[in-house]
Amino acid sequence: MNFVFLSPHYPPNYINFSLQLKRMGANVLGLADEAYENLPKELNWALTEYYRVDSLSNYDQLLRALGYFTHRYGKIDRLDSLNEFWLETEAQLRTDFNIQGIKTTDIMKIKRKSEMKKVFKRAGIPVAAGIKPKNRDETREFASAVGYPLVAKPDIGVGANATYKIHNETELDVFLEKKLQDYIIEEFVEGAICTFDGLTDREGNIVFYTSHIYQRGIMETVNDRSDVYYYSLREIPTDLELAGRKTAKAFDVRERFFHFEFFRKPNDSLIALEVNIRPPGGLTTDMMNFANDIDVYREWANLLINNRFDPIYSRPYHCCYACRRYRFNYVHTHEDVMAHYGHLIPTHQPILGAWSVALGDHGYLIRSPELDEILEATAYIQKKIPEDA
Repeated sequence: MNFVFLSPHYPPNYINFSLQLKRMGANVLGLADEAYENLPKELNWALTEYYRVDSLSNYDQLLRALGYFTHRYGKIDRLDSLNEFWLETEAQLRTDFNIQGIKTTDIMKIKRKSEMKKVFKRAGIPVAAGIKPKNRDETREFASAVGYPLVAKPDIGVGANATYKIHNETELDVFLEKKLQDYIIEEFVEGAICTFDGLTDREGNIVFYTSHIYQRGIMETVNDRSDVYYYSLREIPTDLELAGRKTAKAFDVRERFFHFEFFRKPNDSLIALEVNIRPPGGLTTDMMNFANDIDVYREWANLLINNRFDPIYSRPYHCCYACRRYRFNYVHTHEDVMAHYGHLIPTHQPILGAWSVALGDHGYLIRSPELDEILEATAYIQKKIPEDA
């Protein structure tokens, strides 16, 4: 198999995907804008060849790179970055080179939130009321109909960047004065974010799934630059699994990771938020491994090459991600954390680049069969010194 990996060095834990493809016998062809000498040594081992471009946003250079790889190694079998930011670029390259996977005809329903809503509705999955307003009057009519607060977000966006919570008519006028293009306006849904995450085989069968609960929304975390934590469940609620399976079928997810987000409302009902046809971000793939004693990097490669997912998993642990931000002063030092809870922390590391906006500057993974133990450790890690102390 010839596999072209866009940006194989970022985020750092995704290097494991290239390593496992190599071990499975694939030709892993790296394509990025990083200097070769700056790539991690283990990634250099995994890559059959590396092609550097000036910018991954320069599509002409990407075309030349794919042409070169095709001339040298034959037909490209798969191409991916496993990263939300490059989904459209990947789809265009797959279309132009007839590579299996998501093409340009499929991309808008998994990129535009307005198109996602249509698919959810056809599948019978409730969504938040929302519009893509054509003018100010339509926006104000929608606000009058559903009430405040509202949420304004880019129709195509990554994470919660450039997302606004609008509390009243004055704030709506301020937002409208920005004259931002290609936004959708939604009712604000009160509830906790829960996810349905996993992996499908070539035929679209779900071969692995799990769920994570977020202590607060990503929009609030990004806008407030606050600490975040989220944790995996050992038991998946029946209604969430049903909604997740219906979503995977509705979006025809094949041979890919998926990350579906829902709101769990105070009345215990579910509202679909959005789909992401890629792995959940940050260290969540590592959390999957620690919660299940498996290797999802290996099994993803196994699916691509052999269309198999081998391990039997039972979710023996909860696994939690808890972050710290350098701008805060914490009661307990890192040394304190490791002395008290090191036996529960299989790994911790700095969070680099764009991930740090949503996920903080340093992340700890905490694992235990007992949720109370995880929450206790998280509270210890994130306890701050009062600003007026």
